[in-house]
Amino acid sequence: MWQSYFNGLLVTAGLIMAIGAQNAFVLAQSLRREHHLPVALLCICSDILLVSLGVFGLAAIIAESPMLLQITRWGGVAFLLWYGTLALRRAVRPGVLREETAASRSLRSVLLAALAVTFLNPHVYLDTVLLIGSLGAQQPEPGAYTVGAASASALWFLLLALGGAWLAPWLARPLTWRLIDLGVACMMFAIAVQLVVMA
Repeated sequence: MWQSYFNGLLVTAGLIMAIGAQNAFVLAQSLRREHHLPVALLCICSDILLVSLGVFGLAAIIAESPMLLQITRWGGVAFLLWYGTLALRRAVRPGVLREETAASRSLRSVLLAALAVTFLNPHVYLDTVLLIGSLGAQQPEPGAYTVGAASASALWFLLLALGGAWLAPWLARPLTWRLIDLGVACMMFAIAVQLVVMA
C-alpha cells in the first residue's frame, strides 16, 4: 500500500512541479492576493478528478488485456525517460516564475480563467489522465496511488497559493529551478526503473 502511495506522490510531484501555465497562474494569483485559495482548491480538485478517471478508468480496461498492460508499462517507461531527459535539459537552462500584473478581477472570472488554464491545456490529459492514470492502473493498490497523487497536488498548490509572495524571490532564481528539475529527473528515472523491474 505505501509503495503505491509513494509512487503516486513522487510521479505527480515530479510532473506538477514543472513550470507551466497552471503553476504560473496560481502563483500570479497568490502574488496579487486575488482569490488564490479558491484557485488552488480548484486546481487540486481538478487533479483529483483527472487522476481518478485515469487510474480507475484505465484500470478496468487494462485488467482485461495483458497486452495492453505491457504497452502502457513500456509506454510509461519511455515517457518517464523522455520527461526526465527534458527536466535535465531544463536544468541546464532553468526558467523562472514571475508575477504578472493585472487589474483586480471577480472570483467568477478568476475561477473561469483557472478552469481554462487547467482543462484547455492538452498536457493535462497527457500527464494527468494518461501517464499518471496508466501508471496508477498498474499499481498493486490503485486507491493508495490516487491518494498519493492527490497529496502531491494538494501540497504543491497550497504551497504556491499560501507561500507565493514569500516564495517569489526564491522562485525567481534560476538555481532554484535547476535544483527542482534535477530532482524531477531523478524521480522520473527512478519510477521508470521500477516499472522495468516490475515487467
